Amino acid sequence: MAESKHYIHRYETEAINNDGVNGVAYIPNGLAVAVSHPLEDKPGTNPEQLLGLSLSTCMSATLEAIEKENGLPHLAEVRVHVSMVKSTDGLDFLVTALIHIPHISHSQAVDFAHQAERRCPVSKLLSNSGKYTIEVVDSFDH
Repeated sequence: MAESKHYIHRYETEAINNDGVNGVAYIPNGLAVAVSHPLEDKPGTNPEQLLGLSLSTCMSATLEAIEKENGLPHLAEVRVHVSMVKSTDGLDFLVTALIHIPHISHSQAVDFAHQAERRCPVSKLLSNSGKYTIEVVDSFDH
């Protein structure tokens, strides 16, 4: 018999969008952002950008915790690339998290990235999609 998970709520929020990609998405009594279609030249953000911000923030915070656990300053950088692509199943997102940690060896950075992939809640949501990769880079000079 499979072991069931028990959850302790630490934080929750609600995000609302009644307008699709032409209007406003918001958090009640909080943040409100204009949204627009990514293929149209209109002001506002889109799901691709919001997903990238969510993953990069979560991974950076997770890497910060891992660095701290190892007695290191937080110098990790995370850049997330999100592409909207059309496949035989319709539209999909392809997500790549690029991680640069300048003050440790490449192999240790790879280890930290694997730890972050397993610990970051947003990464865990994406990890079995087949459309998400993590890559450790030696620099962002490209």
